Order: sequence, then structure tokens, then C-alpha cells
Amino acid sequence: QVQLVESGGGLVQAGGSQRLSCVASGRTFSRYAMAWFRQAPGKERDIVAAISWSGGYTYYADSVKGRFTISRDNAKNTVYLQMNSLKPEDTAVYYCAVDNSMIVRTASDAYDYWGQGTQVTVSS
Repeated sequence: QVQLVESGGGLVQAGGSQRLSCVASGRTFSRYAMAWFRQAPGKERDIVAAISWSGGYTYYADSVKGRFTISRDNAKNTVYLQMNSLKPEDTAVYYCAVDNSMIVRTASDAYDYWGQGTQVTVSS
């Protein structure tokens, strides 16, 4: 069993920045992809960014390209999401997820473990 704990959410003004962190504990795998998803009220949970186990490959949703950066520190079992130039449409609950896979996948149902989510609210 893997547990994921997110931190760093909160209220920020449009144009501001936040960094989310997610620490994995418990059983971990030697190679796994990690990702951030987000879900706004009444909407589907969608991929924001994902990163391969080595960190050599990253994926970003078109809506966040150039603004968000995903990174990981495998020694700490931690994934980060640096969010810059935030927009009101970025407001959502952000979820950290782990996929026991050597490749990056973008569908939420491909991920095996999930955090409880952290609220990010961007005011205009």
C-alpha cells in the first residue's frame, strides 16, 4: 500500500504562483510514473502534468504548458508541481497520483494510488 500526502494548496491571486508537493510513503516501486490531476466542481478529473520514473519525460495539458512545471525527487519519493501565472480557471482540487508503470499515461483510471487532494483557488 502506498500513501500520498499533498501540501501547498491555498488561495492565490491571478498571476501568482504556488508550489504543490506530494510525498509517497509505504510500499514503493522501483519504477513508477507520478502525475497531478485536477477536478473542478461539476467537471471530470483531468490530467494536469505527469512525469516518468526517471524524470526524463514529462507531459503537460495544453492549458498549463509554459506555466506549470512538474519535477520529482526519487530519493524523497516526492513529486512537485510549480504553478506560475495562475489563472482563475486553474481553480480546482489538485490530486497527486502514482502509476505503477514505466511509461507515462494520461487517463485517471490508469493510476493506482491517489492522494486526498488539495484545494487551489485563484482569485481574479
